Amino acid sequence: MTEFAVVCPPYYSHLRLFEALAEELRDRGHAVHFIVNAGAAEMISAAGKGIFVHEVGRRSRHDLDRLIARAAGGGQPLSVLRTVRDAARLTEELCREAPALCRDLNIAAVIGDQMEPAAGLVARFLGLPLVSVASALPVHDDPAVPLPFLGWTYDSSEEGLKRNRGGLMVAGLLLARQKKAIARWADRFDLPELATLDDCLSTTCQISQLTESFDFPRQPSPIRHAVGPIRRQHLDDAAPPIRRDPDRPLVFVSFGTLQGHRLRLFRKIAEACRWVGADCVVAHCGGLTEAEAATIDARLVTDFVPQRAMLQEADLCVTHAGMNTVLDALDAGKPMLAVPMAFDQPGIAARIVHHGVGLRLTRGHLSARSIAACLERLLRTASFTDKARRIGRDIQGSGGVKLAADIIERAVAAPASTKRPVSKDRHVPA
Repeated sequence: MTEFAVVCPPYYSHLRLFEALAEELRDRGHAVHFIVNAGAAEMISAAGKGIFVHEVGRRSRHDLDRLIARAAGGGQPLSVLRTVRDAARLTEELCREAPALCRDLNIAAVIGDQMEPAAGLVARFLGLPLVSVASALPVHDDPAVPLPFLGWTYDSSEEGLKRNRGGLMVAGLLLARQKKAIARWADRFDLPELATLDDCLSTTCQISQLTESFDFPRQPSPIRHAVGPIRRQHLDDAAPPIRRDPDRPLVFVSFGTLQGHRLRLFRKIAEACRWVGADCVVAHCGGLTEAEAATIDARLVTDFVPQRAMLQEADLCVTHAGMNTVLDALDAGKPMLAVPMAFDQPGIAARIVHHGVGLRLTRGHLSARSIAACLERLLRTASFTDKARRIGRDIQGSGGVKLAADIIERAVAAPASTKRPVSKDRHVPA
């Protein structure tokens, strides 16, 4: 049995992935300890036999909810800077308390979210094997692949490589607060080789939810593994709340848990669906009040639906291009209209367009008319569905959570080149 520590940001979509991994590893006889920022424990539903949750820091759940709400504000520069500042503070909390906690729990390996540098910092400080998992788009460096938060097309020409280098320079400015936090704790942990988020990734094992058929072309690497969607085995067993009218197309609309408050946009999409003669199902994920939801003229407006079952019933999906919704739509073989808003969503939307499985609208070009034009094109052009089904078959055979657990077990069993012994009485520098 291995005692694993999971270190990830306090966002629902990230926690759901690691809950799936935790349950699979628990079922294989391991113990999994979530080490999360204060306020996040009640967001984790998998706690129980073999899965434990430990909070660090003094943050209240109310404070954490405010931080998450700020992160959902969008991709404008000021919003990005606020999100980076907030994330750096969460990293500081984890670095301050997680090492001692890991020692007390006899942690043998760390499974870290790629977006949380504390996972790499703490694992290296303690000399523990590290597995980096990408809940969102993978962040490992590839000169031909644009950064995840950029909606740029893939271009491996010299012009494209130059553009990507420029993106890295801008990212360095936007992520300055994060880099300061990494540098501070790298100095305290005596890890001079760690200076950026990329430096904090595992050097032996990195896992992502993509399949090669839905990513941009990447340089091959023996440490990078694309396993497909990492899902809990019992997820989405329920039937869809409504069935498709055989005489009308059905459009499913969801912007995930962080963007479900977009009332005006939901109204525009519902209006566009009426223009093209389609029924519309909106899942706002708890982002709207009952009174607000009642103002959307759609066949069904609700908080949550069994998403994968609903996508099987729908003809296409309108999405914020969040990783989970996009992979579920592709798994169902359904094309998408992407409206990216924040985080890695522009990069995922770029892949939707690159692979011909959907269209993209930027937030500055959103009108009922432009949305209707895209819906009409998606419904009338068979190639979008054909290509989505092709990638869907890859996803269905990708391995998912079981393959990810296999890779983690092998990685932890193998000797780690970066492992360095740390005395049990070694303390985190103040």
